[in-house]
Amino acid sequence: MLSKQELIEEGLLLPIEDRAYIIDSLIKSMNPVDPEIDCKWIEISQKRLNELKSGKVKGVSGNEVFNKIWKRFEK
Repeated sequence: MLSKQELIEEGLLLPIEDRAYIIDSLIKSMNPVDPEIDCKWIEISQKRLNELKSGKVKGVSGNEVFNKIWKRFEK
């Protein structure tokens, strides 16, 4: 059996798509999918998308968001 370090080294030799698949599978094994929570996230996402499309809310660029976060932590 491979050690953890050997397993990591072997994994790093794989193509990026295979590594992403393995990572996704491992993360899912730690955080099992809950269909009820997924449905809630879909509802929230649809609501937010509709608010953006209708103009009810204005989108904020990622740069602006991260700048605000950095400023908060500078204090």
